[in-house]
Formats: sequence, structure tokens, C-alpha cells
Amino acid sequence: MRYLVFTNTPAHVHLYKHVVSELRARGHEVRVLVRDYGCTLALADAAGIPYSVYGGCDTTKRSLLANLPGQYARSLTAAVRFDPDVVFGIGAYAAPAGRLTGARTILVHDSEPTSLDHHIARSLADALLTPDTFRDDLGPNHRVFHGFKESAYLHPDCFSADPSVRADLGVGDEPFVVCRLNAFGSHHDVGQGGFTVEQVRTLIDDLDDHATVFVSDEGGDLDVDATAGRRFDLHPARLHDALAEASLLVADTQTMVTEAALLGTPAVRSNSFVGADDMGNFVELEARELVRNVASFERVRATALDLVTDDGASDRWESRRRELLSETVDLTELLVNVAENPRVIDRVAGVTRRSPGPAAGAGRSSTAD
Repeated sequence: MRYLVFTNTPAHVHLYKHVVSELRARGHEVRVLVRDYGCTLALADAAGIPYSVYGGCDTTKRSLLANLPGQYARSLTAAVRFDPDVVFGIGAYAAPAGRLTGARTILVHDSEPTSLDHHIARSLADALLTPDTFRDDLGPNHRVFHGFKESAYLHPDCFSADPSVRADLGVGDEPFVVCRLNAFGSHHDVGQGGFTVEQVRTLIDDLDDHATVFVSDEGGDLDVDATAGRRFDLHPARLHDALAEASLLVADTQTMVTEAALLGTPAVRSNSFVGADDMGNFVELEARELVRNVASFERVRATALDLVTDDGASDRWESRRRELLSETVDLTELLVNVAENPRVIDRVAGVTRRSPGPAAGAGRSSTAD
């Protein structure tokens, strides 16, 4: 069969990289369309995925909107020329490509605030796969799996951390913290925000007495050299190795927080999404005591210090991680089975119809203090 896969962000590359490799190994023809955004191309290169670039943009909303028409034109032209049997993606590029070519369109979503993507997907996609913690009902084609989007690349069957990253970072056996900062440049980030530059400086000063602080700043707003922290300057493909070895993640982003949970690393998450209407996966991860969702910056400071000085935290998180992973699917395996059975995905093990009513965890509240 012929598969067209859209990877618009670094997270999309991670989601589909093993699926692409496995489908090719089974003799299928796969074409990957990549948007040059952040470190997307670097990750695709590291994964050994042949790809074509259909456009690019930086991490600002203005750049996203300015480049949108050209990206649609190039991606749809490429889709028609390839003539796929099945289209995979996440965002609003894959669904129109599937409709235009007559291919089956299968999308993976995990973020409730991306309402534009959901509106397009509900109208055009043949199947929308989400974690079973997803709070919104996406209609009759909505299917769920027990796990997380990140289960496609951090499930133990897909990933083993490389501890040599410690030597590459120059920290030896000493504790270190990863501070991840979001650019908030996507369309679903309109009106949203996270840490200010001054707050990040304060966090680094707080944590520097207890651990080396590595900063991964998507937007590039912080002058890391003017702080006590260090820039994370390894290849972006090593970030999961570093995250697995870290004592703590403090972040105002989303994906990396879920990644930390699946790797057994304590995580403090704080942004304007935190609260009673938070995304279902973070509500679930907090209920499992793998993530702390905190709205107040002073509570972020206190929570981060508590965790980085807690000698027993690593063992407790590892135990919780193992329990979580024992219950969740290998999403790569599931997606490959879906790919090979695109018209009967309800027969694929691990895929179920979404039940009416609130999703699992929807009644719990994130920490809003």
C-alpha cells in the first residue's frame, strides 16, 4: 500500500518515525512530508527518514499565518502526485490531502484546545484516534486507545535511554534539571502563555544551588548565558536521553511533560492551560502522581525545590512509571496495524469507539494554586 505521512512539528516526527520504518520494512511505499519548523528536519535526519519539505515557518503566529497558503498548495500538490491509499497526520494539512486524493485519512489527536484542527478533522477524516483521557467528543469517527501520543516512541518496546548523555552534558553523576520553555507560536496558543523571562531567571537561581540547570528554549527569548543555567546544546535527538537521566523537569510546555512522565522523571508544569478545564492527559498524569500541574509561580518554585531535594523521588516516580506503562499500548504497533487495516480499524486490538459522556479523568481538577 501507499502511505502519505505529514510531520509538521518535532513531536510529529517522533510520533510517526517508527511507524514509517516498520511500514517500509513490511514492503509498503511511504512518503513523508515535513514542515521545516524548529528541529523537525534535524529529528527526521537523525531517525533516517527520507522526506520532502513542503514549507517552513518560525515559532511565531505571524510566520505560521503568512506561510499557510503556500504550504497548503505545495502539500496538496505533492499528495495528488503521490496518490496515496492512506494519509496519516495530526494537524489540518493531512485531512484535506486525504479528501482531495480519495485516500483513507487517519489522524492522531491529543490536545483538546486545537479546535481548528478538530473542526477540519471531523469534517474530512475517516478516523480520529485519541488517548482515552481525551475530554472532547469528536463525533462518530472518534476512536480511542489506552495510552498517550508519546507512547509511540517512549514505550519500552521503542526506547531505551542512553546514560552516556551525562558525559556528553559534562555532569558526571551530579543531579541536573531540564527547564523547557514553549514559544506559544501555534494557532491553538492564541491568548495562552507560560513563564516570563524574569520568572525563568528566578527559577534557575532557585535550582542552581541543588543541580545544574539546562535550558531548552523554543522561542529563544531567554539569554541563557546571562543566567546560572546552561543551554541544552546537544543534538535534539538526545533530549529524551537527557530527560530520562534528569532529576526534574520544569516546563511551561505540554509534550515534554508527558514524555517526562513516561520516562519516570518528576515534572512540574505551569502555563495558562492549567486549571479545571485542563487537558485530559495532564489531569490523568497528575492523578497518577507523575506530574504536578501548578498555575501559581510561587507554587512552582516551592514544588520544584521540594522535588529536586527529595532523595526518594526518583524511586517513587520509577515505580509509578512502570505501573503506567504496564497498562498502556505500544502505539507504534497499534498504528501499524491500523495502517494495514484502514477500513476495519474497529477490529484492530487496542482501538475502541469513544463512549458518550466525560472521558476518563475528566472529573478531576488540576492544581490551580
